[in-house]
Amino acid sequence: MPGPRRPTLMFPLLALALGGCMMTRSMPERSAFEAFDSSNTYSRSFDHSPAQACEAARRALLSQGFVVARAEPDIVEARKYFQKDESHEQVEFRTVCMPQTRGEHQTVVFVNAVQDRYVLRKSNTSASLGVSALGSVSLPIGSTEDSLVKVASETLQDPDFYHRFYAVLQRFLPDQVERAARPAPRAQPTLFPIEQYPQPSAAEPVPEQPAATDLPAPPFAPVQ
Repeated sequence: MPGPRRPTLMFPLLALALGGCMMTRSMPERSAFEAFDSSNTYSRSFDHSPAQACEAARRALLSQGFVVARAEPDIVEARKYFQKDESHEQVEFRTVCMPQTRGEHQTVVFVNAVQDRYVLRKSNTSASLGVSALGSVSLPIGSTEDSLVKVASETLQDPDFYHRFYAVLQRFLPDQVERAARPAPRAQPTLFPIEQYPQPSAAEPVPEQPAATDLPAPPFAPVQ
């Protein structure tokens, strides 16, 4: 009886395995995990004007210990620092207020927070001694310097973090809503300019003439 033909089946299986490895290596890896969903985590609409919304955002960030670096009628940028043992963290918050293009609200507020993480690194520095015959010689004696090195940077994606900010911003909005003035309608341009001539002035009224019946009869001349 012939034995099992196992070597014959091993070659197709090996070819499939190698082909699968090559396909896996050829597939590009994702460099980001952005889904572009329709959630309102990074934006919220308000009834107030853009200037009122950004002013409320500035006050909200100041109330939470942020240092405002830029404050304009349509943009606010602030930073806050955290220290944990030898790890240093920094949160940079950015708010942009823009007019709403549709809907009942007149302002949409876009927010974004980036968290940077730093660690303390120590570096040894050696002292150098200048010798006339040998030049500059580095000696092992020296000092140790500490410096912060950035090791991570990430955009905060926690919806609760931004919802809490919107709640604080809502408290600083004024009671009176400022409405933007509507722009005046633009005049339609004329294709062919028409020269304007001076208009004639109104003539003085002509006095009424007496009727023929009201005139005296001419004297009768005798016939010679």
